[in-house]
Amino acid sequence: MNIKELKKLVSDMSLEEKALQLTQYPVYELDEKTEAVVTGLCDLGGIDREVLWRTGTILNAPNGETAQSIRKTRRGKGIADPFPFMLDVIHGYRTIYPVPLAMACTFNTALIEDCAELAATEASCDGVDVTFSPMVDLGRDARWGRVMEGAGEDPYWSGEVGKAMIRGYHRGGIACCVKHFAGYGAAEAGREYNTTDISERNLREYYLRAYRACLKEQPEMFMSSFNLLNGKPILGHKEIMLDLLRKEWGFNGVVISDFGAVEELYEHGYCETGRDCARVAIESGLDIEMGSSVYASYLPELVRTGVVSEERLDEAVLRVLELKNKLGMYENPDRFTDIQKRDEVTLSESGRALSRRAVEEGSVLLKNDGVLPLKESAKIALVGPFADEHEIIGNWAGKGRIEESVTVKEGVESLLQKNVPYERGCSWKLFETDESGFEEAEHICAQADMIVACVGEHMMNSGEAHSRADIRIPEIQRKFIMRLHELEKPLVLVVFGGRPLGLSEIEEFADAILYVWQPGTEGGNGIANLLYGKATPCGKTVMSFPRSSGQCPIYYNCFTTGRPKKQDMPSALSGEEWRTGYDDEYNSPLYPFGYGLSYTEFEYSDFKLSAAKMKRGEKIVASVKLKNVGKRDGYETAQWYIHDLFASIVRPVKELKGYEKIFLKAGEEKRVYFEITEEMLKFYTDGGKYAAETGAFELYVGGNSRDCLKTNFELVD
Repeated sequence: MNIKELKKLVSDMSLEEKALQLTQYPVYELDEKTEAVVTGLCDLGGIDREVLWRTGTILNAPNGETAQSIRKTRRGKGIADPFPFMLDVIHGYRTIYPVPLAMACTFNTALIEDCAELAATEASCDGVDVTFSPMVDLGRDARWGRVMEGAGEDPYWSGEVGKAMIRGYHRGGIACCVKHFAGYGAAEAGREYNTTDISERNLREYYLRAYRACLKEQPEMFMSSFNLLNGKPILGHKEIMLDLLRKEWGFNGVVISDFGAVEELYEHGYCETGRDCARVAIESGLDIEMGSSVYASYLPELVRTGVVSEERLDEAVLRVLELKNKLGMYENPDRFTDIQKRDEVTLSESGRALSRRAVEEGSVLLKNDGVLPLKESAKIALVGPFADEHEIIGNWAGKGRIEESVTVKEGVESLLQKNVPYERGCSWKLFETDESGFEEAEHICAQADMIVACVGEHMMNSGEAHSRADIRIPEIQRKFIMRLHELEKPLVLVVFGGRPLGLSEIEEFADAILYVWQPGTEGGNGIANLLYGKATPCGKTVMSFPRSSGQCPIYYNCFTTGRPKKQDMPSALSGEEWRTGYDDEYNSPLYPFGYGLSYTEFEYSDFKLSAAKMKRGEKIVASVKLKNVGKRDGYETAQWYIHDLFASIVRPVKELKGYEKIFLKAGEEKRVYFEITEEMLKFYTDGGKYAAETGAFELYVGGNSRDCLKTNFELVD
């Protein structure tokens, strides 16, 4: 349809019909026989269930058969309007790849894009038209459960990951929704749904950057957040929702609320009545209300009484119709729903291979005292609560089925073509105290050459509504690890988690630590390949690993202070009583941003600049020699950081400005180049202008944000 025809459709609607176009409910509210894919608790208010058949979009179809049936029933009721189905397709649909935080650790945007395309292909055949992904909320606090759904603590890299996901979703045939706009990741104390307090400068410089970057890939939707920002709910921030997103950035797609967020304006103490909730949300630029009935109940009356203009209502409805038109649903209401093709592409061998590769590239080798890779001839004991656990696919795992995932035990036994001794040892539960399984596990370990212990946090202890105050591995597992250490056998820890866990108490007891996150359907096979050297670890951390929960939030791109610590140790030991730090803890993380070992080693040398000074509008080129000085082939991610030494606003000690993932054979050497432009030196100055200031800069290059070579250059007029 052309725009004129779409506007005619809008003008022909009653106010009630327009309000319903802006209302979205889960499919099970239409048909109680439908399997419930629960996102949140619904409030139908005074809406009759039969009226819901006339809403503009719909949420959470369990499968393609249901989507086709619902659409057929809707047409049978004389409703010709197409009905897009939306769903949280976060890190896979049926073939589940690692959680987004792990995918970000690959530093491979092509792989991220391919995995998103796989998810979209499976989903579109099964009736899904739109995914609520990517999530690009900046994650600096590992206590917050939803860090698993983002790309970590760096705003530049978060934007690159988000863009890759959007490209993949589009290639696979579904529209996407960037979320949660904005500032949700700064929840105080990492507590889910908590308030955020962010200055305008920090909001623009760090928390909004990835959202704006995603606009380059033309996402169809944005999702507003439901947190307070500086004392106001996001849906009350016209200056962000309208002035910035619509006018300044030029986004003219659909803005949808998070589940129940419009009605929650009352719970925040911001709106006194449902009528006020509807008025505030529509005036702030919200198009679709998800999971509650405020729009349907109050918008018609607000327009009739002149409180809300019909023009504003029509703008929102037109955007929804334009989305349907972009999806091609006026010509083909069922779109790509294809049950036969779904059964052909779902859990295909090529899809599983892609998921397995993602496990191999996203897992991070944190420690290795020469015990990895394992020799196939070595006699191992496999222990721990996650050694033979299928529940490792991760939270928000689409339509992934637990029973379809591969456990570590299954993966290792498949690779070795023989059974391996196994005992669970203890539970994964947070508050478990039962040590009765220790003895049997110790018995099989005593007879082995090496111990592989699969430990960490369960997939349902991270994700939405799963924040943690204590992010250490649960106490029962810490005790178990110490008992295993007493056997004086080489000990390999395979650690599962949806966040960086506090590993300080157990790190010293392990000879190797492989951090595998929540690895998805092919987790066991990918982990087995890494353990036995069929794949070489190359993942790099995208969140700093705190030594203890009390360090949170901790992130590499922080500011210095006027009284920085001279040495990184607790003040009670260093005697630096007046320096910024803790009496009982180090300032530094256990593992910094960008960190990750390999089964080989890389050496950086001969760091050069094409010029020491750069004039405005020009560029200079940095280069460094990178050599694989080990005995195995492998990938290294060379990371480029810049520090603006003196500025009108203090700049972070380091900021990632570029990277290159390079494959080098053993003994091979390459020169890596990096182009420095004025654009990458810009920031929001003291006057609020986005500009680069002249002066001295430090340039760093290395395999992580801590261990770098350094040189200097100047920006001059």
